[in-house]
Amino acid sequence: MQRIDLTQSKDVDKAYQSQNYDEIRAKYTDDGTQYAFDVMDGNLVAGYMIKLACFRHLQDLKRAETGVDDFPYHYSMNECYNILKFSRVCPDTDTGEPINLLPWQRFIMCQLMGWRDAKGKKRFTNAIVSVARANGKTYFASIILCYSFLIESIGQGNQDYLVTAPTYKQSSKLFGYIKGMMKKVIMQEPFKSLAEQLNLQIYKDEIIEKAKNNVLRLISYESNQYDSYHFRTAVFDEIGDIDNDEQTSKITSGQVKVDNHQYIQISTSYPNVTSPFRNDQTIAQQTMEQDWNRKGDNTLCLVWAQDSLDEVFQPETWMKSNPLLALKSQSETLLDGLINERDTLTLKGRINDFQIKNMNMWLQESTNSYLKLADIEKTKISHFDMKHRDVYIGFDYSLFSDNTSFAFIVPYMDNGVKKWYLAQHSFIPWYKAGSIEAKEKQDGINYRDLEKQGYCTITSHPQGMINDDQVYQWILDYVTDNDLNVLFFGYDAYGANTMIKNLEMNTSWPLEAIRQRTSELKDPTKFLQRAFAENKVTHLPDKIMEKALTNAEIFEDKIGIQVDKAKATLKIDVVDALIDAMYQGMYHFEDFSPVNDKSKEVERMTEEQVKEWFKSEESGLVSEDDWK
Repeated sequence: MQRIDLTQSKDVDKAYQSQNYDEIRAKYTDDGTQYAFDVMDGNLVAGYMIKLACFRHLQDLKRAETGVDDFPYHYSMNECYNILKFSRVCPDTDTGEPINLLPWQRFIMCQLMGWRDAKGKKRFTNAIVSVARANGKTYFASIILCYSFLIESIGQGNQDYLVTAPTYKQSSKLFGYIKGMMKKVIMQEPFKSLAEQLNLQIYKDEIIEKAKNNVLRLISYESNQYDSYHFRTAVFDEIGDIDNDEQTSKITSGQVKVDNHQYIQISTSYPNVTSPFRNDQTIAQQTMEQDWNRKGDNTLCLVWAQDSLDEVFQPETWMKSNPLLALKSQSETLLDGLINERDTLTLKGRINDFQIKNMNMWLQESTNSYLKLADIEKTKISHFDMKHRDVYIGFDYSLFSDNTSFAFIVPYMDNGVKKWYLAQHSFIPWYKAGSIEAKEKQDGINYRDLEKQGYCTITSHPQGMINDDQVYQWILDYVTDNDLNVLFFGYDAYGANTMIKNLEMNTSWPLEAIRQRTSELKDPTKFLQRAFAENKVTHLPDKIMEKALTNAEIFEDKIGIQVDKAKATLKIDVVDALIDAMYQGMYHFEDFSPVNDKSKEVERMTEEQVKEWFKSEESGLVSEDDWK
């Protein structure tokens, strides 16, 4: 198949139009595939993320038909039919009557149940489903759990099923809906007879098939009691509200030996842009954009969201995040309610609430946030050549559990525009956490993977402390290997150590200690913030840098500003190092910048460079023969 990569162009419509799906359209007539075609043909309003998911579905159908790319999956319309048939007997607990699922909800069901591996087991062992508030998440989640517990468990024994959410109250809401649905389903045949045969009992926090010892459990995230369970199907509701995946990893680790398992994450967006749920979405987006790449084939990502914050004043686009608007009987009432909610929150100065919950967009709600998420996202680039560059370096040294970070700022011209490229490299201690695994869970960052990508180095110290010699040797090698011209090296005056002494003795780099107080840091702090807003900086998709930038908040006093963090476990070491580097880097293009002051040019040279300068005409010196 044609290699399609959308990571740069993002033009999924053009990619779709370049393909021929006539055979797929004729063969696959199920509701899920029809929804994908309706989205891609422009019959339904949809955002970029859903278009990606629909395009992926159609492309994978072509792979399944042709057998190319060693694609080990197939799509079963019969499995789609089974779950949709079951849904028609599942009542809404408020009305007591089944609700006809909308096309987008049928698409979810078909994606979860239709795709199978070579053994007939479910392809998507991990699923991400995100949609704006009040669009029926609870209803389809309840159908899936009831189907899995009642139907998929037939012939199985001693199986665990999970309903969970961040708090007991949130977990109880979904579990209560499931109990209400289950009670009404088992009043109908053939489910009534099946329930009697299984001796199905419904309790406060459990539903048990006593004849088979299959148990559907309510366990809240805050209880931290996922250990020892091996869940066949687990649904985590409102997962966007948790800030680390230390406990949720216990859910997935317990599933590895469970046949035909599935873990379904459901949530709207939340203010915390560093949450694992958003990070999972970002990874899944890249997987879908790299259509040719088979990595991530077992993760499903379905996100109904707006594409731009500007769409807050474009109600005609709101179906992207509120697919329930497609239901004509409710669209007028829902749309009026959304407009009223937007206008009310706008008057209260809380439009962010609407954009997060009703437009399903991730953004930083705190007024103290240093940068906007959109500014961080828009300044990403895929490649930058560091070789033979002028560079400003910032250094933030770790005292305890913080990372030790170098920041590199490279000024350059981009089609006549003055820009600054930002990069970082961090050294990761794990002494306080106890292990690198614990450190990763604490920070919410996969350091071992990022080390392979070159963004960090896990300390070589046997007890997990920062190894000063390792840090010192790394920076020397990096500057030498890339032939960098170090114009400035700024560091925290409080963090001076033997490494700084070694640099003073063994390099000619201009070293400067910078006091970490608002009066000293206000100018570079503000400059960096404005450079992001004005699109004058660039950086690679570096998770360590991105997380530091999103964690940073503004601290202000009577004499200036500087960055800070809301709590100790949030890492902003990279931002501190960037600001130290920008202390002089922001002046690079100014006439008064030391780099543009010819009178100080010799001061910045090494001994070898000085010798060469004396021999050149640029020195302005005349030879002995000239004197004669």
